[in-house]
Amino acid sequence: MPRFERHIGIDYSGAATPETPLPGIRIAEARGRRCGPVERSGHWSRRTAAEWILETLREKSPVIVGIDHAFSFPAEWFEATGVEKSWPAFLADFSKRWPTDRHGSRVEDFRKLPANRTGSARWRRLAELRCGAKSVFHFDVPGSVAKSTHAGIPWLTFLRRELGDRIHFWPFDGFDIPPGRHAIAEVYPSLWRKSPPPPGTSPDAFDALTIASELHRADQSGDLEKMLHPDFSAKEKQTAAFEGWILGVR
Repeated sequence: MPRFERHIGIDYSGAATPETPLPGIRIAEARGRRCGPVERSGHWSRRTAAEWILETLREKSPVIVGIDHAFSFPAEWFEATGVEKSWPAFLADFSKRWPTDRHGSRVEDFRKLPANRTGSARWRRLAELRCGAKSVFHFDVPGSVAKSTHAGIPWLTFLRRELGDRIHFWPFDGFDIPPGRHAIAEVYPSLWRKSPPPPGTSPDAFDALTIASELHRADQSGDLEKMLHPDFSAKEKQTAAFEGWILGVR
């Protein structure tokens, strides 16, 4: 039996400011037999997207949200900076150094500050090594997730603060999601995309639809439970607890 009533996919963008409407941010939802874009007047900004997620997750029916940016940094970064290897410690440090949710701010504004410790593009999380994804520090290249990651993490902190224990950030809050709890997970649509976008559909919109439809399919079939519990060694599971994991990577 499916554990979620709504399956939401978000294709993200770290461009411009938190208030800027961006064609690169797209949201899609699968619910019942329908899967389609979440329409609004004009494009989403990072702020309006976060506020919409907040209102959606205030509902009682369980929802899972897949977002295509990283939620944490590689182990090498924790070792180089001395930040405790835990997600709460990471979020607290990140919020001080990268307040990219601040009105009018851009990721580029904070990249200029040496104290922000941007890390090395050679450092990759275990999940990225497994699936060939780029480093969270690999800026200014095609297909980079670095800017989206640095722009999106403060909004995860915002949702965590506002929703408390109504929301389960997988796998940081554990690989087991309690029944009835909302969940947010990192996804990588390239893992699930099996065809190019149909005519008239942008790549960003298609990725959001791909995420929503695959979450729905996996939940209906029972595959989601397997995806939530990868076959890890004890050391790999310990690493994923602070680096995070990409849902569907084995």
